[in-house]
Amino acid sequence: MNTLLETYRRDGYAIVTELFSKQELARLIQTIETTRPLSANFRRSSELFAIRQFLQEIPTVKDLIFTQGFRDFIRNHFGEGYFVSKSIYFDKPPLSNWFVAYHQDLTISVDQKVDLDGFGPWTVKQNQFAVQPPLSILQNNFTIRIHLDHTDRYNGALKVVLGSPQKGIYRPETIDWNVEKEAICEVPAGGIMLMSPLLLHASERSTVPQRRKVIHLEFASLPLPEPLLWSEQIRF
Repeated sequence: MNTLLETYRRDGYAIVTELFSKQELARLIQTIETTRPLSANFRRSSELFAIRQFLQEIPTVKDLIFTQGFRDFIRNHFGEGYFVSKSIYFDKPPLSNWFVAYHQDLTISVDQKVDLDGFGPWTVKQNQFAVQPPLSILQNNFTIRIHLDHTDRYNGALKVVLGSPQKGIYRPETIDWNVEKEAICEVPAGGIMLMSPLLLHASERSTVPQRRKVIHLEFASLPLPEPLLWSEQIRF
């Protein structure tokens, strides 16, 4: 446990290769793929299938994701009091082949737009509000990506700038590759990637026709100043 946390704090991410069994993955995938899209939170095209507010749209997956082992992992490493503040499901099929440039995940999802010191800029997509909060909130949050498919350098694994969260807000255009080191984060099916929202990350185009199904969960524990609320606040 200590070694993983040390890696996370030093590099901005850590990988656990076997947290979900093949049987657990199969139940998750079956539940997702047999659910009919019923709202605008389901986005489907030839290049991407995504479900925003995933745990609310398919509530039956919650017990499949939050196994005893997964809950123990979170509590053993981060303690009590955390909740899911954002949940997204991504399925990038073989036709999906674009790159994502280096960036940090600097926004959180909230229930409304209000003027508050330290919060901004704002964005609104499909009536979902997102805002960049004070740095202290981002530093307290963490993200877990559950990989339902094997992901490697050939089918769009994330690449990251090692240790970038230690620099706070880090603009991609200022990266000095004479100083910084890059890593490719290969994760097997059933593994997870733990990452800081402040980790600079990107992904290349795929060179093989393989699907990449990922459950993206963001965790928070701090309350937001009134009247602002997290758009998702799911306890487990």
